[in-house]
Amino acid sequence: MNKKSVSSTVKLIVFLLIIMAGAGYLIWSGGSRRSVAGIREPVQGDASGGTKMTAAGYSVEVTYLASYDIEGLVVHRKKYGGSGIGASLAPVDLALAWGSVAANNNNINFHWKQSGRWVYWRVYDISDLAPVGGEADVDRQSSNNHIVPANETIRTKVKKVRRGDHIRIKGYLVDIHAEKPDGSYFNWGSSTSRDDTGDGACELIYVTDIEWL
Repeated sequence: MNKKSVSSTVKLIVFLLIIMAGAGYLIWSGGSRRSVAGIREPVQGDASGGTKMTAAGYSVEVTYLASYDIEGLVVHRKKYGGSGIGASLAPVDLALAWGSVAANNNNINFHWKQSGRWVYWRVYDISDLAPVGGEADVDRQSSNNHIVPANETIRTKVKKVRRGDHIRIKGYLVDIHAEKPDGSYFNWGSSTSRDDTGDGACELIYVTDIEWL
């Protein structure tokens, strides 16, 4: 093999390794970062009633607080495993953004993170937030959502959601009360406002439909 063919072979191998590394990164990171413009604010309406289910040995009562229709860019996702009641009810949390936050997710060097059923974000310089207004505007145009699938079909779809997806979720914001025969219980409630922050500000969504846009 002459020098020219050796050089071409090496370049081809390097090129393929780069492609494979890039593909591996996307699989490992669970999606890719991007921006999506024109995503509307979540739509919340009146609701009454609820439903019942069983999970992790608990009898679960789900109370509808409001109907909910949210379109968003997935800026981060977090899977919660184990046999506990929380993971059984909501196996995935989705951090969603809309409005100017979703439109500028690439332009602004956001660092999104989820842990302990919370979502966190940071930027290197607060002045980077000028395109969206400020810290309060980021909080008003993003949310951490505990996803409670209404059935196994929805559960399967939810597990396929990845960072960078543009999705629409329909269902209900809910309160959950769960009890075991021995008297132990578990309570979990949803925020019904996009303006709150801190403990209790996450949306707990009983999901009846999910689609990719």
